[in-house]
Amino acid sequence: MMRRRLIWLNWFAALFAASLFFAAPASSEIPRPTQIHAETAIASAHLLSRYHYHAPPFNSTLSAQIFDRYLKALDPGHLFFLQTDIDDFAYVRPSLTNAILQGNLDAPFLLFDRYIARVKKMQSIVQELLVGNFDFTVDESFEPDRSEAPWAATDAELREIWRKRVKNDWLRLRLAGKNDNAIRQTLLKRYGHALDRSIKLDSDEVFQLFMNAWAGALEPHTNYLGPRAAEDFAISMKLSLVGIGAMLQERDDYVIVRELIPGGPAQRSGKINVGDRIVGVAQGEKAAMVDVAGWRVDEVVPLIRGKQSSTVVLNILPVDASADGEHRRIPLVRDTIRLESQAASGSIRELRENGQLRKIGIIKLPSFYQDIDARRKSPAQFRSATRDVTRIITEFKRDKIDALLIDLRDNAGGSLDEAVSLTGLFIDAGPVVIQQNSGGQTRIERISAPGMAWEGPLGVLINRASASASEIFAAAIQDYGRGIVIGEDSFGKGTVQTLIDLDELERTSKRRYGELKMTVAQFFRISGGTTQLHGVSPDIELPSLIDPKSFGESSYDNALPWTRIAPVEFRSAGNVASLLPALALQHEQRVAQDKSFLQFKEKAAELKNLREQKTFSLKESTRQAERTRTKARIKNAESSSGENLAEDDEMGDDGLLANERSLSNELAAEKARKVARDVLLEESANILGDMIGLLRANASPEIVQRGKQPPRP
Repeated sequence: MMRRRLIWLNWFAALFAASLFFAAPASSEIPRPTQIHAETAIASAHLLSRYHYHAPPFNSTLSAQIFDRYLKALDPGHLFFLQTDIDDFAYVRPSLTNAILQGNLDAPFLLFDRYIARVKKMQSIVQELLVGNFDFTVDESFEPDRSEAPWAATDAELREIWRKRVKNDWLRLRLAGKNDNAIRQTLLKRYGHALDRSIKLDSDEVFQLFMNAWAGALEPHTNYLGPRAAEDFAISMKLSLVGIGAMLQERDDYVIVRELIPGGPAQRSGKINVGDRIVGVAQGEKAAMVDVAGWRVDEVVPLIRGKQSSTVVLNILPVDASADGEHRRIPLVRDTIRLESQAASGSIRELRENGQLRKIGIIKLPSFYQDIDARRKSPAQFRSATRDVTRIITEFKRDKIDALLIDLRDNAGGSLDEAVSLTGLFIDAGPVVIQQNSGGQTRIERISAPGMAWEGPLGVLINRASASASEIFAAAIQDYGRGIVIGEDSFGKGTVQTLIDLDELERTSKRRYGELKMTVAQFFRISGGTTQLHGVSPDIELPSLIDPKSFGESSYDNALPWTRIAPVEFRSAGNVASLLPALALQHEQRVAQDKSFLQFKEKAAELKNLREQKTFSLKESTRQAERTRTKARIKNAESSSGENLAEDDEMGDDGLLANERSLSNELAAEKARKVARDVLLEESANILGDMIGLLRANASPEIVQRGKQPPRP
């Protein structure tokens, strides 16, 4: 939880998670630490040791933890380093903290040099493996997750690990119906691209990688953001940027246009199409064109963004042109782009029961955003999650909804102010959350503006990815008895982060040092318990596709523990708890007859089985038999639901990575997912429909409106 929300980035592939995120344009220079890096490290060390909520002493124990996390960042799957490499750098393990305090960053950069050497060696080995053939009649197995396995002792052992890895990828494509030539070309491109990119980090990116390993050794939510990441941070909070209005993606060594934002300069020009390849960018009509072929998206985007009303010129290779086809130079005037897809949105679901119509208003809130800069300039006019939700509720009231559902699934948090003010839309007055700092001092965050935007029946839908501000809001609604919480146990992030602009501390207008996101306090529910580690448990539980063992606060090995402090006084805003037995019974009776819901449970169980499978056979007949059994289970689910589960991306396996599929197929699949039935949302709305029925059957109109259960005689 923090005043600005960190953008969570998706990795290209888990195998190369660390290296791919930090890839940069090809450079012949060997990454080396700079004076700026040294100054940043020293300043960060002093800040973390003095102000962090759980700052351990800067000693050899912390040094060893930093070393191990840096190794994990470089080689999470134990696929490159040998045990001899680890032994060679054993001298670094106890001394990293002292080196940081002195601004000496030679050791992490030298370890990165060794990593580069190992990756280059794997490049040649993989190419040799792909030139040959594999025997799929041999009874052997493949272990996909080697994160806890010992480091390979010899080059021969590491080669064998890679042989099985490449063989597994080949077998997946083979079982999906690909011929050997197509498989070889796909994997040559896949591994060649990934391994080549993993060694092209520049000095700033190596430094950021090490800094995050160091910060993460303190606890999971302390991070370092380089200048580029800090800019993305700000964009995520204000939901706007200055650019051309195009969503970009990497594909086949090009950055392509994946989507045009309606009303943006690119869409208005009529000259840019989805699938067009950006091969050059110039800062104006007369400026030199920068060749960006082979660059990553996060390298090209900063060239395209710029100042309002300035001109950027794109060198475009049209989607329907061959690689040597005719290019087009397209000038575009940059404009403010509103990221509406990341803002709150509303819809109404109508239910009919016993001839009665019940309208459920649904608000999807992706994050707790707030345009901080705009708020500073004009406190009366700024964009925020609370303001957008208030507007939607006003529209819902005109449509005479009967209940309101706030969908916080996959909402990772954001602004604390927004969590408190949003709670105030449904509770008239009172405390929302307690903060406690490292010294034990507490501060109570209270609703500042009396009056509710919605007084009727309320539900909150959460999942494992609902974190931080989402948990504060859901916990407050639950503690006050104001509404019902539906879904699964939330993430469990109950810590408070502050964002320190290191450039401001150094009093420089240039973005050179980046920002430090540091944990400074912990959140507690008004009932006394923290949301840390355990999260918020729903009143009515729904099945989940997420693995709680690998995702959530409890999956971190250094997460802060759950604890409790004294509760604060607050006045109940409802008595939803008295409705829960009846609501749970109606829910169970309904889903037992709901074919789509039963299918979803089957899918969740199948994914759980796949996650728990530690090894996979590399014998084709065995693997084919496993595939047949999986299809049979899916077929059984289909027969009861009437829906085609076999085409679901999560259950089917075509052996391809996301960017290896055709763009048209990828966009079509994405569109299909957007319009697909959301059985969990539907059932959540049904539960609120049940709540309306119970309240109308047992309450006066005033109690129905406020969503309260009448007192029992």
